[in-house]
Amino acid sequence: MIKKILFIGFITLFFTSSLLAQKKPDFVTFINQKHDWVESVFQSLSPKEKIGQLFLVRAHTNLGEKYIDSVKQIIAKEQLGGLVVFQGGPVRHANMFNQYQQVSKVPLLITFDGEWGLGMRLADSTVSFPYQMTLGAIQNNSLIYDMGRQVARDFKRLGMHFNFAPVVDINNNPKNPVINFRSFGDNKENVTLKAKAYMDGMVDGGILASLKHFPGHGDTDVDSHYDLPQLTFDKKRLESLEIFPFKELIKAGAPSVMVAHMNIPSLDATPNIPSSISKKVVTDLLRNELGFQGLTVTDAMDMKGVKKFFPNGEADVMAIEAGHDLLEISENSERAIALIEQSIKAGRLSQADIDNRVKRVLAAKLWLGLDKGTYVNTNFLYEDLNTASEQSLVQRLADASVTLLNSNRALQRFDVKKETAIVSVGIDKAQEFELALSNQLADSKNFFIKGEETEEQLKEWLKEIKDFKQVVLAVHDSRSRPRSELAFNEAVKEFVHDVAKKKAITVMFTNPYALNSVDVHHSGSLIMTYQNEAFMQKAALKVLLKQLKATGKLPVSISKRYEFGDGK
Repeated sequence: MIKKILFIGFITLFFTSSLLAQKKPDFVTFINQKHDWVESVFQSLSPKEKIGQLFLVRAHTNLGEKYIDSVKQIIAKEQLGGLVVFQGGPVRHANMFNQYQQVSKVPLLITFDGEWGLGMRLADSTVSFPYQMTLGAIQNNSLIYDMGRQVARDFKRLGMHFNFAPVVDINNNPKNPVINFRSFGDNKENVTLKAKAYMDGMVDGGILASLKHFPGHGDTDVDSHYDLPQLTFDKKRLESLEIFPFKELIKAGAPSVMVAHMNIPSLDATPNIPSSISKKVVTDLLRNELGFQGLTVTDAMDMKGVKKFFPNGEADVMAIEAGHDLLEISENSERAIALIEQSIKAGRLSQADIDNRVKRVLAAKLWLGLDKGTYVNTNFLYEDLNTASEQSLVQRLADASVTLLNSNRALQRFDVKKETAIVSVGIDKAQEFELALSNQLADSKNFFIKGEETEEQLKEWLKEIKDFKQVVLAVHDSRSRPRSELAFNEAVKEFVHDVAKKKAITVMFTNPYALNSVDVHHSGSLIMTYQNEAFMQKAALKVLLKQLKATGKLPVSISKRYEFGDGK
């Protein structure tokens, strides 16, 4: 018996030791240490090639072979550090990566904006997870960790290494045109916890994660893709709110931080200077005050928020001067590299400082295992990126996010045997929810309101709807990105209000802020699903049919009636 216990103990110790041996070292510590491979590669690079390691170039496969070849020529000539990957298809992407890696002396670092997974850019052929606002409603953060692990698996299978996620901006401006549903919500603690779960899942899965958009893009009403937003808050306010998630997650080992293009006079009074190229923001605040020692990366350098006031490559030099390790999508990387070389010769930039950053980037590649090979096998790639287990995880996330507001009484009284009006606003034909619900009901009629109907048309339908025993009102936002305002005319908004007053069970397949766009507060029960995708429609149906209890909580405050944390 003693021998058996000792044997079991030995086996347990063996497997535990194996798991510990496989666990990667802490990334931030690792990239700030000396490594033989890094030193060897560094010594093999020319001065221009060393600077090139700090640049990430845009890559697509949906713009034709001519575009793919042009980027290949740039990589071969300039020996850039990596890619920022955009739209295309997974097999085409993998073939492109293999081509590009072959002409690169140093393995390329392949980055991607995958806030909701590969589907954010490869929407027609890979899995999309729920938006971060939807995830903000989930009460079981381990599900979000599991999502991070799955995103890491998908990235590695496709040959990518670095996800520019999670978004840790606190969306406390409902009119925010660029963050909004991409945020976990407006509560700093909830945002931090959700972001940590997602970040940890990705890093434990073997890829890099990047917090964005430092020092916080949540309270803006300008999109930095098109102009330079300004934050006029004092530093005390920024530290207590916007910077809070960054500070906490840096303590928790965040590998990377992306810095936004915003003008923040309380942090840097230089006229019109974007935070992304401000030394006071990147070095003094992020590096020195917050103690961040991981990789810093700019938001895209071709955005108007940064190049508007600092054109012709000056912004690229200033980004390096500010303290960045990686520059994302320079307008002209060849020009930028030449300008940085000139700045080193002129004493504006330090060669030793540049060398240290290059070595950090190379160490990141070593941590990722790029020294061991980068070839992507395309056999069964599509199948590997679209597994049943991944689809199941998406549905579990959706199920856990559904939020029940108002009262559960109408929901409890709902009876599939009763005559039911299914009133769908924002669509002109049945979607997943309507098709599945109709199949469950003994007697029902569908009404479809696109959102542009006249008052006379709507009055006729309203008269007919009043005769039904029970009403299900489904409000859809079928736009590619759910917005705070619904695109309905005033007559349709009044119609929605009148239908809701019939003590309808209202289901909102919309951005949560849409609760301020239509008046549905008289609904008997109100089901919020945050987005219009099929997985959310399936989740809502489960709640309606009492197959699932809604456990989600509002991740944002909409009004005095609907506040953060509400949910039955």
